[in-house]
Amino acid sequence: MLTIEENELLTKVTGDAPMGQLMRQHWVPVCLIEELPEADCTPLLVEVFGERLVAFRDSNGNVGLLDELCPHRHASLLYGRSENCGLVCLYHGWKFDTSGHCTEMPSEPEGSQLINKVLHKAYPTREWGSFVWAWLGDPSKESTFEPPAFAPKEDTKVSVTRMRIPANWAQIMEGQIDSSHSSSLHSSDMLPARVEAAAADNKAWYRPSTDRSPRLQVERTDYGFHYAAIRHPIKQANVNDYFRITEFIAPFTCLIPPNSSYNVTTVVVPVDDSTSMLNFIAWGGETCPDTDEWRQFNHAVVGVDLDNNWLSKRQPHNRFLQDREAMKNGNFTGVPGIPNQDVIMWVSMGTVVNRTTDKLGASDQAVVEFRKLMVDAAKTILAGDPAIGTGPKSLSHVQIRSYEGVHTKETDWRTLCRA
Repeated sequence: MLTIEENELLTKVTGDAPMGQLMRQHWVPVCLIEELPEADCTPLLVEVFGERLVAFRDSNGNVGLLDELCPHRHASLLYGRSENCGLVCLYHGWKFDTSGHCTEMPSEPEGSQLINKVLHKAYPTREWGSFVWAWLGDPSKESTFEPPAFAPKEDTKVSVTRMRIPANWAQIMEGQIDSSHSSSLHSSDMLPARVEAAAADNKAWYRPSTDRSPRLQVERTDYGFHYAAIRHPIKQANVNDYFRITEFIAPFTCLIPPNSSYNVTTVVVPVDDSTSMLNFIAWGGETCPDTDEWRQFNHAVVGVDLDNNWLSKRQPHNRFLQDREAMKNGNFTGVPGIPNQDVIMWVSMGTVVNRTTDKLGASDQAVVEFRKLMVDAAKTILAGDPAIGTGPKSLSHVQIRSYEGVHTKETDWRTLCRA
């Protein structure tokens, strides 16, 4: 359990909240590259940490990210014209380039020096791994962009299922580091099988274990923490254990144990204190599904399962379109798609979980570690110290990996994720 004050430190990200300040000391994936498909395409609303920004791709193909409201009279730039290497406000024709400089003021008298005095709020951006990343913190402290763990190379195959969820970022992240829930919530999609290691096809994921009660071991790292969920395997359980190692890279990335076809990662970016954007990512080589296949597998296809703003059509008012007949016939949740099943749990908790009253068990050890780590990290920001994960590093993010596999009981799991 947390105190009220600790829960607020963990969950609040807007305004001058310490957790929001912490996240701003990292590069943040604010939208998908596919949402800005071509030069001078329709501008895109970006909502992050309680702010409303506008992303646009200029005539040269460069991505700009500006405060939504024009500095002149505060009309929205979202409805502006993207043309001639700038974003034009419809109200008076003021035009801004990707750096925020005003390049045209047709409403001002010829010779006016006002154009040289206006600099709109703009954020540096970088395109990598299917995402547009932005530096939203202090410009004087901008760090060098580092490739994320899920896209070690610029040409790494990355497929993203994206969902806007009416729930705070922390309860979603807790779901990503909760290994034990998969044996219940996802039991119709993560199936025990006599496989040598975790596998996947276009219907389900398969695991070499029937064990629903993993033993957890947790270790902190300079980037966050990792933990092993240790289960009895189906084969030779008297001498072997099945290890699933999850990596939490602060502040919002989780490397989920892979399968034989692809790796899995989640990135949870707060929209505000009560809304989050979940990015559920498959990545790897030739056997990684493409974007359309990945979204179909997750039952999260825009225009079918989601609206154009990534919001699921499954909501509390329609009981998440849960199929009770399917449940009677053996489907555990009555809802297809692994992330859809998770969303029901997160949204049903309320927009922000009250962690002062929940009762935790042995299977919640990683959740407890997450709460302690991130509350301490927020307190560090209050003390004026650098954010977690921004100091000297023992490993770059591309050297960090999750893991799964069957090994002898004497195996030290810490060696497995460093191979």
